[in-house]
Amino acid sequence: MKTLTIAPVTRIAGTVRLPGSKSISNRALLLAALARGTTRITNLLASDDTRYMLAALSALGVHVRVSGDAISIEGRSGPLCTDPEFDGELFLGMAGTAYRPLTAALCLGKGTFRLLGNARMSERPIADLVTPLRALGGKVRYLSSEGFPPLEVIGGGLDGGEVSMSGAVSSQFLTSLLMAAPLARAPITINITGEQVSKPYLDITLDLMRRFGIDARHDDYRRFRVPIGSYTPPGALMVEGDASAATYFLAAGAIAGTARVEGIGAGSIQGDVAFIDVLRQMGAAIDVGADYVAVKRAPLTAIDMDLNAIPDAAMTVAVLALFAHGTTRIRNVGNWRVKETDRMAALAEQLRNVGATVAVAGDDIEITPPATLRAATIETYDDHRMAMCFSLIALGGVGVTIRDPDCVAKTFPDYFTVFESICHRG
Repeated sequence: MKTLTIAPVTRIAGTVRLPGSKSISNRALLLAALARGTTRITNLLASDDTRYMLAALSALGVHVRVSGDAISIEGRSGPLCTDPEFDGELFLGMAGTAYRPLTAALCLGKGTFRLLGNARMSERPIADLVTPLRALGGKVRYLSSEGFPPLEVIGGGLDGGEVSMSGAVSSQFLTSLLMAAPLARAPITINITGEQVSKPYLDITLDLMRRFGIDARHDDYRRFRVPIGSYTPPGALMVEGDASAATYFLAAGAIAGTARVEGIGAGSIQGDVAFIDVLRQMGAAIDVGADYVAVKRAPLTAIDMDLNAIPDAAMTVAVLALFAHGTTRIRNVGNWRVKETDRMAALAEQLRNVGATVAVAGDDIEITPPATLRAATIETYDDHRMAMCFSLIALGGVGVTIRDPDCVAKTFPDYFTVFESICHRG
């Protein structure tokens, strides 16, 4: 297996222009494809996840035109496919932001679709989406194991009405149903059972739906009401920088120097900008502008926080804990277990690999840094965020070897080149 060794880094200094947000990019692509008219999207993330979505949309007959750094999507004015004779397979790799929303959207029109993914995708539960879709009249069948991909979807439309949906596993399930709901036969009301996780990601969904002309409302994330209607293009839409990706560079600056990231700022709609508040609580000096966030190194102290709302950024916090004084407790991140890998187990194992003392209790993790970090080879489990998080180990005076570094192509193909651009040695 390919590996990448990062030599010890003495100092961090530089500016990074962030790639487009994964969460915004794939939502925008799907909404543009469902809309009536053409949407021009700029700063779209170029990654495996968006390539899978674009390939699927093209296979369904959506016209995509690339012009320089912009992509224009000619919307279908409703369901993605209206051909009852369509019968085909869509391979979506490990792109949850493509697989889950397409599962719901393809219920709306006509045709038969088999949604495939890689081996890990077949281990990621999806019953919390399939069950409410079936309750609304969607025709979805499991092709292998009950409750897991791959799936077969037969178009036929979704009924309106009221449905219940668990919020405990992933906000992507609710996002998927919300985006499909306006094209149902009648308005849909969704009641959430259990505690809704990752609420800031739902704010992204609702914000984008409003930009495309649909105003869905909620009662404290417990009950969502979606009117029927047509999506209308906002004309031009610029994808803001990826706030999850920003966490690695901001953490690096807080540990070992200064860093400025451009593409997010005070008006960002992404929940992971809350990582800025975590850094402040740990002691870092932060400056936030309209389109940038800058950080300066400062002595870092441990925190005890519920980070359920920002599970991706919470991974960066787990590694940042290695550079903080005291024991860090990250609470309520049980949904790590159903991501690209079981991130709870993976993080615990690799944090111990570099010398940390780690305790996992239920959905909480406790991390005590070692007196000195150990050089180590990091297993990434085909998980892009494991690779990016653990690159920060090089800031601790030791080298780190990353196994399968190309897994970052899922969301940030140039990550290691960009990371090296702000690293200084000697």
